[in-house]
Amino acid sequence: MVGRADKGASGAGNLTLDFFLDMRYTSRQQLNRGLPLLAAGTAGFKSRKEEKLNRYEVIAIVKSDLPDEDITTILERYQAIITERKGVIAKAEKWGKRRLAYEIKKQKDGFYLFIDFAGNGPIVNEVERNFKIDDRILKFMTVKKEGAVTQEGIEAEIAAAEAKKTQATAAAQENASASKDEKSSEEAPRPQRISPRKPAAKEESTVKGE
Repeated sequence: MVGRADKGASGAGNLTLDFFLDMRYTSRQQLNRGLPLLAAGTAGFKSRKEEKLNRYEVIAIVKSDLPDEDITTILERYQAIITERKGVIAKAEKWGKRRLAYEIKKQKDGFYLFIDFAGNGPIVNEVERNFKIDDRILKFMTVKKEGAVTQEGIEAEIAAAEAKKTQATAAAQENASASKDEKSSEEAPRPQRISPRKPAAKEESTVKGE
């Protein structure tokens, strides 16, 4: 960028003025060119929750002779693998110990784990890669559900499920309390009714004459 200089004593001042005018013009051009990029980046950030995600269900069978603490740790580990990669977990459950249809690695029983989450292919690949190298995992299966969801949609689903669960728990506690009160009232001793005693009939003595 070159400023225009006039001859004379005021040349230096004109050079400085033209320099800043050119700077202002150039900066405005750069700003105009940068605004669309900034707007696009902001739009991408805002639409992150609207990004389409695939829905997956994972069933894993672990050794049934593991302590409950270890099984909980396994479930939490795979949840962390999903969430660290921007996946959203809708449900994670321990289904419990079940008899296997056939022996797997000389095991007749297995403990079933279930994870329902939304994510993408790389998340599934990482989960399955860890399953394959984990000696505690007997077998696993991943099922891709039909349709796609958004992060906002699955978060709303999770909130609705939590609200339903809380409502069911409150109703169960209320029913248990009512049953307990009813049982207590039934077990309470009833006051005995005292029936009035009839006066004993006087026996008439018969005096026999001689």
